Amino acid sequence: MKKEKLAIFDIDGTIFRKNLHFELLTELVYSEVFKKTTREQITNLYGNWVNQRHTYEQHRDKMVSLYRENLVGCRKKDIKKVAQKVVNLNAQRVYIFTKGLIEELREDYYLIIISGSPIEIVGEYAKNFEFDKFFGSVYELDKKSFYTGEEVSVPVWDKGKVIKDFAKKEGFSLKGSVGVGDTESDAKFLKLVERPIAFNPNQNLKAIAEFENWEIVVERKDVIYKI
Repeated sequence: MKKEKLAIFDIDGTIFRKNLHFELLTELVYSEVFKKTTREQITNLYGNWVNQRHTYEQHRDKMVSLYRENLVGCRKKDIKKVAQKVVNLNAQRVYIFTKGLIEELREDYYLIIISGSPIEIVGEYAKNFEFDKFFGSVYELDKKSFYTGEEVSVPVWDKGKVIKDFAKKEGFSLKGSVGVGDTESDAKFLKLVERPIAFNPNQNLKAIAEFENWEIVVERKDVIYKI
């Protein structure tokens, strides 16, 4: 029987306790797919984020630039192999609330994850959690399956449009739908669903959620607070 309701999840900071793109970038350097000299840039990038010298959006943009720069000339099969390794290593690093919600909705909802992380690792993550559909950033390949570094599709530019286009194409309504996200880039799809949840929101999403009167959920260690 076809599932008629949609449940849409961001990944980083929503399901996964860390950042998939950052973990992939780090492992690609460690596995020598990306050049070793990138390691210092990654360390500086992480330091600026944790020490609050950059916002999350700035951190993400710089990380994407560093990834694209190193991606040029890499083979698809090498990126995929490392992506599989990263997901296997981090499969259990999930939030209690979202893990429970996914299992609660699985039987009746068509499950979607949408992320700005590369499609190769988003696909592996979706497979691990048995999601029905996934969207991630797509990078151009040449005829020999080497990356050019050019972006083909980046969901984070407008996650709402991605979801609307998918729902229209596949014949889904958004009646009874659920959405979970943690930053303002998720707000566009959260505005579409009937039950929007701002989970561990950053300041910008928190302000939007309070204005829109959305459900706010905070998980700290093993305690879940619903606001």
